[in-house]
Amino acid sequence: MHRYIPHTEEEIKQMLEEIGVSSIDDLFVDVPKTIDGYNIPDGKDEFTVRKSVEALAKENVIFEPENVFIGAGIYYHYIPSVVKHMASNPNFITAYTPYQAEVSQGTLQMLFEYQTMMCELTGMEVANSSMYDGASAFAESLLMATRITGKTKMIVAQTINPEYRTVAKTYTKPLDIQITEVKYDETGRIDLEELKKMLSDDVAAVAVAYTNFFGIVEDLKAIREIVPQNVVFIVVAEPVSLALLEAPGKFGADIVVGEGQSLGVTPNLGGPGIGFFTTLEKHVRKMPGRLIGETKDVDGKKGYVMILQTREQHIRREKATSNICSNQAYIALINALYLSTMGPNGLKEVAWRSYNNAHALAQMLEERGFKRIFNGEFFNEFVIKVPDNYRTKWHEMVKEGILGPIPIDRVYKELGPSALVCATEVNNKNSMVRLVEVMSK
Repeated sequence: MHRYIPHTEEEIKQMLEEIGVSSIDDLFVDVPKTIDGYNIPDGKDEFTVRKSVEALAKENVIFEPENVFIGAGIYYHYIPSVVKHMASNPNFITAYTPYQAEVSQGTLQMLFEYQTMMCELTGMEVANSSMYDGASAFAESLLMATRITGKTKMIVAQTINPEYRTVAKTYTKPLDIQITEVKYDETGRIDLEELKKMLSDDVAAVAVAYTNFFGIVEDLKAIREIVPQNVVFIVVAEPVSLALLEAPGKFGADIVVGEGQSLGVTPNLGGPGIGFFTTLEKHVRKMPGRLIGETKDVDGKKGYVMILQTREQHIRREKATSNICSNQAYIALINALYLSTMGPNGLKEVAWRSYNNAHALAQMLEERGFKRIFNGEFFNEFVIKVPDNYRTKWHEMVKEGILGPIPIDRVYKELGPSALVCATEVNNKNSMVRLVEVMSK
């Protein structure tokens, strides 16, 4: 692909005249000026700058993995050393979009393997080569549902990550897509009776989370029995839990999306993330992003190429299914390395340990008076009642070296003072006992 960049004054002048402005500065008149003067210090030598940066870095609070009890979409899991070692290969780090298949076979094969693994994990037939993050993947799934059905009304569970729902509203508002949220019941699952009442002929899709934001396992079988076959069934899945739970594809999901950070990526201030996006083959031409396919060359040798680039980034942009201009190929590599290293049994072991630790921690907290709010079965997260001053205590835990359960009552006001507790395989008995002691002070 070739990009033309004007470089002469005459060419720039012609382009400005074409769009009706007299200077490049005029392009920025609508940008509000928020800074009056720049407080930039004078230049310093490298030694001084390095010492200043090191001093700033020492102000960061470093949490040991076993003392992290916050989840809410980003999770701390142990990453085998081989994953980081392989991912540090310069051939992977410097790889760019594989426009030329003949010189990009390694990158293309890696992405093909990633797609295959995500299909196996979700029980779906087709996967793209990644999205930016779980939130944008979810938003794109709603846009895809409109393309499939021609309808614009969406029923979205309130138990989907609040940040995902906010991003989805931002994506869909310009397209006049209507999002209606369905509430949850005392189990923490979607209210099936309310869902039945909300269904109508103009509904394009029903979207639920599995496991949901409260950590509860939704009954996908019961939901699918309620949702008509002509309504797109979207599942926002937590990938590690799928090593234990039945795959969404087995319950008739049309689209399965989610955040892949937990598959080999450390939670660096909440990222980077990677959105996975899987669907049925019959919907493949409505799917955003791009796919990597396996083929044979003229000599009969196996090869890999980009196929079905429905985003049409290179040409016919007005016909694109999505305006994304890239993806998270390097993070997809890390996902593929992690899944290959762990294998089905290893990932299942991670899921089981996370499940067991979370249930042990729930029992410890309940014995100290921190009652669970929902009685539905959960995976590795659960919601508890906390004192009115918990938010202050939450900040104070940082001084103890603990990143405690996150308060969620600002979003779910109806719950009152409450916190979302998370445990994975990196938490141990000592760290869980210490958390309970600190929270009980």
